[in-house]
Amino acid sequence: MDGTKSSPILELNDARIAEARSLFKDADTVELKMTVADGDRYSATTALGLDVLDAELRQVVFFDTPDLTLDTAGIIVRARRTRKGGDVAIKLRPLAPATVSSKLRHSSSFKIEVDVTPGGIVCSGSLKADTGNSEIKKMLAGKRAIHKLFSPEQRALYAKHAPADLDLDSLIPFGPINVAKLKSTTKISGDHDTLAELWFYPDSSRILELSTKCGRDEAFDVLAEGRAMLLSRGIQYAAQQHTKTRKALEYFARLHARPQL
Repeated sequence: MDGTKSSPILELNDARIAEARSLFKDADTVELKMTVADGDRYSATTALGLDVLDAELRQVVFFDTPDLTLDTAGIIVRARRTRKGGDVAIKLRPLAPATVSSKLRHSSSFKIEVDVTPGGIVCSGSLKADTGNSEIKKMLAGKRAIHKLFSPEQRALYAKHAPADLDLDSLIPFGPINVAKLKSTTKISGDHDTLAELWFYPDSSRILELSTKCGRDEAFDVLAEGRAMLLSRGIQYAAQQHTKTRKALEYFARLHARPQL
């Protein structure tokens, strides 16, 4: 599943850009993302007109093993609670679009997504389904089996790609993690919304991620304009782009790997 380009996106040469565009042509969505440097979080929320009272609150749970077996296999399993209802996802990351079966590609629940960050490009495939907030809450309380959150289609995809001896109910819930999602009053290229997600981790650390979605053919232009807009407001992207998912997996893996007293 080789869908990752590791060279920094702002330093891509023509060959790398051509490779990126080859991923874009198969994508349902292209999303530009960056995490903000720790010292710029407050100034970023002010400069972008983010109002905490407008935040959409979410809770996110990942599932894996203490040694991150699924992550190593390129699989992300996630559940999410929002005010509008819950959803679950099985994500293959990185993904080579050519490896996706015709049946899966034409499923209305499956999307191919390309994320572009200052650190590189990654393509993923995500199979989503709705579930009840109460069902996720019961699972966290140990009153509902993990596999019952997921649709038959999702369970089949998981079984195809996960290690044979690791069923869904063998996984450990990593979370919940509280998230505040806000929309900025600042737009890029006139009509692209800038979204912000502030993730609150149990160790009191935080990640502020800014993102915008755009068309395949305009991704590099929007990325450059967005970066220039942020720099003009004194906002720097973090030198190390720790993704929300990566930080969550590594934090909870360490937590569950500790010897039990």
